[in-house]
Amino acid sequence: MANSSFFSPSLLLAATFVVLATTVDVVRGVIKLPRSVVVPAVLVFGDSIVDPGNNNNLPTIAKANFPPYGQNFMGGNPSGRFSNGKIPSDMIVEQLGIKELLPAYLDPKLQPSELPTGVSFASGGCGYDPLTAKQIHAIDLDSQFKLYKEYLARVRAMVGENRTQSIISESIYVVVAGSNDISNTYFDSPTRRLQYDVPAYTDFMLQYAKAFIQELYEIGARRIAVTGAPPMGCLPSQRTLAGGKRRECAEEYNEASALFNSKLSKALDQFNNKYPHLRAIYIDIYTPLLRLIKNPRSYGFEVSDRGCCGTGLIEVILLCNKLNPFTCKDVSKYAFWDSYHPTEKAYETLFIPIINSKFSSFYCGDRPC
Repeated sequence: MANSSFFSPSLLLAATFVVLATTVDVVRGVIKLPRSVVVPAVLVFGDSIVDPGNNNNLPTIAKANFPPYGQNFMGGNPSGRFSNGKIPSDMIVEQLGIKELLPAYLDPKLQPSELPTGVSFASGGCGYDPLTAKQIHAIDLDSQFKLYKEYLARVRAMVGENRTQSIISESIYVVVAGSNDISNTYFDSPTRRLQYDVPAYTDFMLQYAKAFIQELYEIGARRIAVTGAPPMGCLPSQRTLAGGKRRECAEEYNEASALFNSKLSKALDQFNNKYPHLRAIYIDIYTPLLRLIKNPRSYGFEVSDRGCCGTGLIEVILLCNKLNPFTCKDVSKYAFWDSYHPTEKAYETLFIPIINSKFSSFYCGDRPC
């Protein structure tokens, strides 16, 4: 579009973004960034922990766009977030002062003005292992990366090449995956266990994790946060499936998570050593979540061995529905919303301290590292 006056549409749009960002910063307490540092957008890849509704219109059972999901979200809106309220990707953009919520890229109601400040490409049921997404018809990481390239083309058409390059290099990228690989693809189905033992399978996962991070780096990403796997054996569903009559934590699941996390953390250190301008940080979710599960009352919870939805023992996705008469009355007492996903309160307890402490690692003094 040719500019016919001094106040071009692109300048007006940019000014609007500045006003909105400034307003959020005034209203909300956010991370104090170094002087001159700007985070234009947050771009998220991964699984249901950070999927705000990309699965809503896919032919998959991994959906959460129906009650009681979202009962505490924006007036009770089941947006597709796998929780009762906000999820970590929302908390990241809010803490950074970018916007209140991080939308799903595939949301048909997504406004173009949301694109330059970031979206989530995550898909519930995804993992590093391509089989993980395939067996549940989710969007695998390779396809999420293709969506990201499509996103860049749309942003480029809106704001131009220079601004797009700034968004690519200055944004924060978040990758959350691995849980479904360990629980669903390895332990809960026979295919991969016939091929690999746990050390070999975690190597297999790591191979794909490293390839994805390499792709992000090659396209221009320079600030990448990657979460490790949680203590999978202590999730309510895994306690029910593999914890015996007493529903103890399934330690072999936890050991697999811990082994993968150790390998992932070392791999990110190697990336940082190889590429001086890259900051890839490892986010340990295993340790704080395990502490919360073991000592819920220390964190303001009463129940951490089952979810709020239904009986809390096995209900997730389709089994967590408004017809289930056993859903808890007071979700604030629960660390888990369903048998797999934490509550909004638990996410706040876990992720806000992580965001405030770990995201400063992206910067050295007043400059990006």
